[in-house]
Amino acid sequence: MLKPLKIALTAAGILAVGATALFSTSLSGTGDVERVDFGVTRTGLTPAYNARLRPASRAAIKEFRIPMTHDTVEISKGVRYVGWTFGGTVPGPVIRVRQGDIVRINLVNEAVGVPHSIDFHASKIPMDHAMKSIAPGDSLSFEFEATTAGVFMVHCGTPPVLMHIAQGMYLPIIVDPRDGWPTEADKEFVLIQSDFYPKGSVIDSTVMEGDWDAMQGATPKYVVFNGRAFQYKDAPLEVEEGDVVRLFVMNAGPNIRSDFHVVGNIFDRVYPGGNVNQPIDGVQTYMVPTGGGAVFEMTFEKGYSGTGNYAFVTHAFADANKGAVGVIQVGKPAHMASH
Repeated sequence: MLKPLKIALTAAGILAVGATALFSTSLSGTGDVERVDFGVTRTGLTPAYNARLRPASRAAIKEFRIPMTHDTVEISKGVRYVGWTFGGTVPGPVIRVRQGDIVRINLVNEAVGVPHSIDFHASKIPMDHAMKSIAPGDSLSFEFEATTAGVFMVHCGTPPVLMHIAQGMYLPIIVDPRDGWPTEADKEFVLIQSDFYPKGSVIDSTVMEGDWDAMQGATPKYVVFNGRAFQYKDAPLEVEEGDVVRLFVMNAGPNIRSDFHVVGNIFDRVYPGGNVNQPIDGVQTYMVPTGGGAVFEMTFEKGYSGTGNYAFVTHAFADANKGAVGVIQVGKPAHMASH
């Protein structure tokens, strides 16, 4: 049964002592509570955003401290962008829980001069409380039960929402089914598609900043996976021949849909949501809408899609050409494939 919703809005200074005690380590699974401080635990970005997933812990209560910051990020090779972030990276860190877990959030606005908020698509809570904007220096705490399995978008919901998402304020929350996924996967990865709208900065010629007119016109310069154009062509996702691979695909947008496809393979199963009794089988391409997510499973079977290189793309190729292309490397192929 869902515990009563607990929400607290407090100045960061007042929370400082309590927050330090509650989130004193980057990761701890003491007892039945897991605690993660995303101000300490950062997602690896070298040579690419770390897409490899590990299983959710068995803790029934999972607590996350999420700082909101303004940071310069790289959205394409050599292209530095003044972004807004959860946890210092774009996309923000992966949150992984199990159906039925209690998820506790401590949101801290460490940005300068801009209010921010957080919207969990995986939650069933009043938006005017847990998703309210907080000023720089303030914190917001709330909890919810992860009632529904799947991969869900988390984003800043402060107006104009278009700008806050386009600036990089999104992350995925994966909610595993209560009894796990029916198929045992050898490798799991997360892929978040999003679109960027950079223009030259009038203040600093070494960085790019957001172009509001391009955002409103839905004319991105880059469409990417996990925050940076083409990064998985240079640093492929590595699996072995015979592996069953599960991909959690989320589309942050804010404007461009994802027509997700892997060249040279067919998805054994696609879960449009997290209901394990409602897979679609034998799928070539599946559309993930902006603000949505889906779970994809495929096998790299010897004699079929065995050792070699397989591009993953959005099959809307005008968008793929803007950066939404990567490679899954199976085994140790002699040559890289181009697509």
